[in-house]
Amino acid sequence: MQTLAVASEIYPLVKTGGLADVTGALPKVMERFGVSTRTLVPGYPSLLALARLHPPLLEFDDLLGHRAFLRHLEIEGLSLFVLDAPALYERDGGPYVDGNGVDHPDNWKRFAVLCLAAAEIASGVMPGWKPDLVHLHDWQAALTAVYMRNMQCKVPTLLTIHNIAFQGQFSAEVLPEIGLPPDVFTTDCLEYFGDICYLKGGLTTTDHITVVSPTYAREILSPAFGMGLDGVLRGRIDCLDGIVNGIDGDIWNPATDPYLPFRYDVRSLRRKKQNKAMLLERFGLDAGAGPLFSTVTRITWQKGMDMLAEVADEIFHWGGRLIVLGQGDHEIEAALKCAAQRFPGKMAVSIGYNEPTAHLLHGGSDSIIQPSRFEPCGLTQLYALRYGCVPVVARTGGLSETIIDANDAALSARAATGFQFHPVTADGLRQAIRRAARSYRDQRDWTRLQTQAMRANYGWERSAETYAALYRRLIN
Repeated sequence: MQTLAVASEIYPLVKTGGLADVTGALPKVMERFGVSTRTLVPGYPSLLALARLHPPLLEFDDLLGHRAFLRHLEIEGLSLFVLDAPALYERDGGPYVDGNGVDHPDNWKRFAVLCLAAAEIASGVMPGWKPDLVHLHDWQAALTAVYMRNMQCKVPTLLTIHNIAFQGQFSAEVLPEIGLPPDVFTTDCLEYFGDICYLKGGLTTTDHITVVSPTYAREILSPAFGMGLDGVLRGRIDCLDGIVNGIDGDIWNPATDPYLPFRYDVRSLRRKKQNKAMLLERFGLDAGAGPLFSTVTRITWQKGMDMLAEVADEIFHWGGRLIVLGQGDHEIEAALKCAAQRFPGKMAVSIGYNEPTAHLLHGGSDSIIQPSRFEPCGLTQLYALRYGCVPVVARTGGLSETIIDANDAALSARAATGFQFHPVTADGLRQAIRRAARSYRDQRDWTRLQTQAMRANYGWERSAETYAALYRRLIN
């Protein structure tokens, strides 16, 4: 089975969040189920440096006014189509923002061009290769389904929503510029409160929709979580599924992780404390008998980081320490920095994202905190489980499905893997931190909790098998 995936980022070449981890891991596992995937990605500088070592497979004379080349790149077990359009992708900053953190003003065109190229490939423009199915990831790829319908391309499509809060909403004035006819500007396609919405266009034209956990699939049908698209999704409920994400066990493995000074497994868990000591020294925090909490996330309201800034003192009351790694909302970043200044030697904040540091935080922290107000699936808590870093999570979306709360019944059954809290409020978070800190005081029970977490299986195999079965159903 030949599939074309379309994505705006892919690990390890370009990453801003969990989307890249999924698009980088899933194709490799799908091979075991008879699925060969080629992923179309924009030609960012990091990709072009490698892709331009090979001659182009195809030339596009006019993609919305741009000449572009399609190049092929095999790397890290991935097969990539790289869209070489320098005017659109070869620039400073990240995939979506410039060096100052401001959205690229032509994002509407940058990802429309990516989608148009994908639709052309799906229609058979490439000699000798045509996909049996096209798998679209998030709003940046969603417009592909609209182009394919406009071209009357019958190749089935699947759209996966990784986070419905990001929708690709732009002024209706750009509609003539993206090469689509006026009749798509309707409430049952692209029109969205007077604007156009790439994600909505994909949701209304794709053959099937998946989200990254069954709980999130239910949540987004409500106004509270649907972000204005709940009505569209309720209208397509018969072709909506939730499939939990997995993690790449080769990359996230404390026994082999090259970023850990001291590697360990369930039998050598004591080495984790050596990583903890190095973490405390690296971030200038005092040693102590209490737990080391950390968080690796976008610093946003969605992720509940404002609540963490408010209740950080609870951690220090119990003799704990806190390290925050991430970036996002400048006001919340400032609130976290202010908290760190109030508690010198107890809290550190590192603005930005660094992959080796993220691995070290999982490998050295006792517990990771994820107080998300909504969370489609979440991968950080799955990495934390693998590293015996006990998660403290809000009871929402995929967090509620992947973490078993350490209540009396789960503890007695030796099934608990972390701590959930609800309602998702600052007080709820404070209570969860208190529960975790109390549990940490009994090292025998805490070690058992870590061991249970490390033995939880959240690899990609089961989910990949589900995707493969869905692919075949759509093709047939």
